[in-house]
Amino acid sequence: MLSIRPLAPSDRAAWAPLWAGYLAFYESSVARAVTDATFARLTDPHATERGAFVAELDGTVAGFVHYIYHAHNWHAGDVCYLQDLYVSDTARGNGAARALIEAVYAAADANGTPSVYWMTQKFNHTARALYDRIGTKTPFIKYARTT
Repeated sequence: MLSIRPLAPSDRAAWAPLWAGYLAFYESSVARAVTDATFARLTDPHATERGAFVAELDGTVAGFVHYIYHAHNWHAGDVCYLQDLYVSDTARGNGAARALIEAVYAAADANGTPSVYWMTQKFNHTARALYDRIGTKTPFIKYARTT
């Protein structure tokens, strides 16, 4: 049984290994202080510019999605950036990723922010197969500041 619900402060122990798996997938890491701050912001009821959902599969937290609302110079209103999406290896193929994305779509619609976008790496073929079915690939290429 799959269910989607908002991330709660009591989910820290279940969320943390998923977050670590997400970072490892992208061959990345963040300081513990960043992880702590991220979870605190995602579960702060006053931080209405961001949100998060978890996917529960048979009562176990098996995935998450994090999203952020922000201003955009090409829209009168805000847009929604789906920043992080991860489903555990054991839960993949059960519709959790799609359900998490659809939860963000619903939250964005309820917020009056129907424009939702996200990025992934070129090598993320499994996720891209889903993204190609539920989104539109844009021609934009991301650049980042060189430090």
